[in-house]
Amino acid sequence: MLWRDSDLRLSMVDTMASLRAFLRATRAERNTPPSPRLATAGLPADDEVLLDAPDARLGPALVAAGRGEYGPAAELLAATRATAEWESRDRYVIRLAAFAHSRAEWFTSWRAADPHDPDALLVGAELAVTRAWASPARAELLHQTGPLVEAAAAGDPRDPVPWRIALDRARGSDADHGEFERLWGEAVRRSPHHYGCHVAALQYLSTSRFRASGGRGSHRECFDFAERAAQDALPGSLVQALPLHAAFACLTGGDGRTVVDRARLDSAADAAVALSATHPAADPWPAELRNLLVYVLVGLDRRQDALVQLRLTGPYATSFPWDRFSDDPLGTFLEAREEVRRTAPSERCTACAGHPRSEHGGRDHSGDH
Repeated sequence: MLWRDSDLRLSMVDTMASLRAFLRATRAERNTPPSPRLATAGLPADDEVLLDAPDARLGPALVAAGRGEYGPAAELLAATRATAEWESRDRYVIRLAAFAHSRAEWFTSWRAADPHDPDALLVGAELAVTRAWASPARAELLHQTGPLVEAAAAGDPRDPVPWRIALDRARGSDADHGEFERLWGEAVRRSPHHYGCHVAALQYLSTSRFRASGGRGSHRECFDFAERAAQDALPGSLVQALPLHAAFACLTGGDGRTVVDRARLDSAADAAVALSATHPAADPWPAELRNLLVYVLVGLDRRQDALVQLRLTGPYATSFPWDRFSDDPLGTFLEAREEVRRTAPSERCTACAGHPRSEHGGRDHSGDH
């Protein structure tokens, strides 16, 4: 049984105080004093940066889960299902499953109270797949998660999120291309522009298993897929940033940089810069986009552009992409941020920051300023 509204009312002050304490309790202790140069560069101090900070809707659910209470999480996911907020639903499921992975009491109580709740089934499927991915016996364990993923998909036939989970499962279990095509078809039939499903599909297409099973699977073809999806995306959709994920795969995939034109990598970054500019500064919703964009811009030696994105990111670090390189994603983010601050060229003008790169590698100026 879900909680009554009166049971869920926490003051904004109490909620945010609890949330900040919860988030900061997970970070590593840092003994370095704050640098005054961060403020000069327009960046928050290290101790103000939060890792994977939730939005205003997810925050109270996580705080309640920390107390062992599942009601707010259940209500939140039920609301996203009722209003077909599939993008938010996907994000919330990932975060709630991650929390259940480390603190399971609240989720165990939820499943015991309502084992057929479609929202609990969805979190359970995400949790099982995440746990299997972390195991040395990944492929075998992922095969065993099939019934849980199928149960989540049956919970609400409209929901694309179980099919994103199924695509992640397919990649880790070495599913063949025919199975991938089937799952991809189910996903786009429910939501043609779902960001999480597109990212999962791109990740599958970039795997060596896909290349070995008959798919060409090159970095160029990942870009082809990403660029087509971005062109078809709705205005403001994060799918417009899918080429940025393809660029990340190239920059981290060994020989990727040698088989994709630099202009294509820059174009992906420029499109993501334009998309970032449509979102408010210091907002947790586009934080992962901006964190990924910082990494790609640094990889392309565009330090000044990376500094602009760090200012827009504000205090919001995200585990991805930094957890791909370290067990301490927050520390890696802070180190990368300091490196960008230290090495970025001096600013020429504020207006330049929002302009696309010229064909000569500089910036197009619309006039004197």
